[in-house]
Amino acid sequence: MSVLFYVGLEAENIFANISSLKKIKKMKNQLYPCLWFDGHAKEAAEYYCSIFKNARITAENPIVVNFELNGFKFMGLNGGPKYRFSPATSFVIECETQEEIDYYWEKLGQGGRYDQCGWLDDRFGVSWQVVPAVLHKLMADPEKAPRVIEAFMTMSKFDIKTLMEA
Repeated sequence: MSVLFYVGLEAENIFANISSLKKIKKMKNQLYPCLWFDGHAKEAAEYYCSIFKNARITAENPIVVNFELNGFKFMGLNGGPKYRFSPATSFVIECETQEEIDYYWEKLGQGGRYDQCGWLDDRFGVSWQVVPAVLHKLMADPEKAPRVIEAFMTMSKFDIKTLMEA
């Protein structure tokens, strides 16, 4: 009898947890990055807002700056020198044209560090991937994909024309 009672309580808890999970799924804007800066959160937010066309600072205080880039929410935290950014986490900017690639490559890379295959670190150390939207289509073609990979492995900034001709 006690085993059945215990199982009954466990089932009750499971159903309560499932009900709670359903409520969580309905949350609006439940997931967004918090970027840890060493005292430069507002400067970084202003920098990013100056680069992205649909961008704004939504709230700020001495510790946190909330901002939006192209409708996506970000939080900048003045957390101090304890943590640093790394390429293990990056933001991907998918570009339709070479002009877009050139724009974001130049603006975000200025004062930072350029790397291979469309990767760069901006002046705050945040990693970005500036990639052509057509790359997915090119990589899906089993005949073309090896030539595309060979081409972009030699690139720092992506060149759409070279990828298309590969």
